[in-house]
Amino acid sequence: MPPTLASLVHHSALKLTVRAGEERLDTPVRWAHASELADPVPYMEGGELLLITALKLDAEDPEVMRRYVKRLAGAGVVGLGFAVGVHYPDIPAALVDAATDAGLPLIEVPRRTPFLAISKAVSAAIAAEQYRAVTAGFAAQRELTKQALSDGPDGLLLALAGQVDGWAALYDASGSVVATAPEWASRRAGRLTADVERLRERPAPASSVVAGAEDRVELHSLGTGRRPRAALAVGTASTLGTAERYAVHSAIALLTLTTERSRSLHAAEQRIGAAVLRMLLAGEPDHARTVAGDLYGGLLDAPFRLVVAEVASASAAWVRAGAEGTTTAEGDARDEGARPVATSAAVVLAAAEAHGTDPLAALVDVVEAAAARAGEALLVVPYGERLVLLAVDGGAGVRACGEYAAALEAGRVGAAAEPTAPSGEEAELVMGLSAPAGPIAAATAYKQAEQALSVARRRGRALVEHEELAAGSVLPLLADDAVRAFADGLLRALHEHDATGRGDLVASLRAWLSRHGQWDAAAADLGVHRHTLRYRMRRVEEILGRSLDDPDVRMELWLSLKATSMGSD
Repeated sequence: MPPTLASLVHHSALKLTVRAGEERLDTPVRWAHASELADPVPYMEGGELLLITALKLDAEDPEVMRRYVKRLAGAGVVGLGFAVGVHYPDIPAALVDAATDAGLPLIEVPRRTPFLAISKAVSAAIAAEQYRAVTAGFAAQRELTKQALSDGPDGLLLALAGQVDGWAALYDASGSVVATAPEWASRRAGRLTADVERLRERPAPASSVVAGAEDRVELHSLGTGRRPRAALAVGTASTLGTAERYAVHSAIALLTLTTERSRSLHAAEQRIGAAVLRMLLAGEPDHARTVAGDLYGGLLDAPFRLVVAEVASASAAWVRAGAEGTTTAEGDARDEGARPVATSAAVVLAAAEAHGTDPLAALVDVVEAAAARAGEALLVVPYGERLVLLAVDGGAGVRACGEYAAALEAGRVGAAAEPTAPSGEEAELVMGLSAPAGPIAAATAYKQAEQALSVARRRGRALVEHEELAAGSVLPLLADDAVRAFADGLLRALHEHDATGRGDLVASLRAWLSRHGQWDAAAADLGVHRHTLRYRMRRVEEILGRSLDDPDVRMELWLSLKATSMGSD
């Protein structure tokens, strides 16, 4: 511990005597300074032991001494050393009384003890304390490093909590608690989520102090980039000492190395992941497994889901969300079995704000954090302007995608209810999710995810699962503008014919197709003779220049009729 007035008084070589303020001798001394100024306060910083001989003081005037001592105490001077046998044979009673009234320790310095000896003693004690702190800091660093290498972040946090005699917690990029030590601190750490989110808004490295009724908490961002990758919280009963500060700084460095991989290593992992994905899509699962090794090999040993994500125009999503009303929110929840929105809006906003206009990077943050907390492997590969993710089927990564999408869709419905549309062409995230697959069926899973992505884009949805397409009907897909344009063009000549009053070819064609070409049944539906219907179908063939005997033509005509009827509805 740093030198105190008590340690100086007990220093056998100094022979100091306490004359007042005995109850405050445990006060630390930052320095010992000699001054004969009548008012040395402007030159004090606080924490000093002031040494005087009263050369320019009327030490026997009670009022002068009262004002003098009061100013010293107000400036943070922790003690006053008075040399006897120089200008006064003893400490004047006026000074003793003033020091007693102010509670300022007053120490008698004998004639044979020079002020320099006191200054040296204070300096030596401070140096010894600093050496002890540095030594303890190095020891703490070795212990923290040992725990980090053997037990990872959990072991490091436990060792750090012991070093600071408090608790420690690690947060991921989304602000969620990853680990705490001891275990009882998890609830306390959870109450600091809002403070961690505010810390993430500041450029790294950043730190803040949260003072509570039960402890004092320091928050530190972790990471070497512009945005923090994680955060560390350290809770103690009081301000950290020098040794404890060394331990915290060592923990920050070690956790940064743990959570923030080097750029070259990250780039290498991305190249491996891209190679694994290309091999899977090329139908070479055995080669993909060999290249994946321990890094991604576990992901290929169980069913996985493949997610394809891209960005689309925000204005298009806004218009669709407004047009579909509650379909996006309520309909999706109904179709997908009331998918829970566990990823809070705060997490979505925090990730989005951290990445500005890059929704793909925000998605990666959320999904990687969820997979890391669950200890799951996750393959993330930029694929052109898209992002491809391979995640464990039913795992935390897939759930995070769904929860993130649900939070985004809720935000879009809220925005669509506003009187004005979003300005500009902001980027909106859309995702397609495949059915569960294995390495052999990776190419099929990718096609499924692409198909689901296409539907998500058209419907203004943040996420569509391939199972939704198989479980639903193909008819909603006919609402696409391109399909409607094709249908209008194909049937235009028939509608123009009917508009002249020369026959109802469109209705006759619909009835004939709905009856699978059965003349009598279709004619009965129309209330005409079958020969009339046969004549009308020949006119359809003549006008369109196509044969109704061709099943492809019948299919195109039926879908066109359905598409135009949906539009009119």
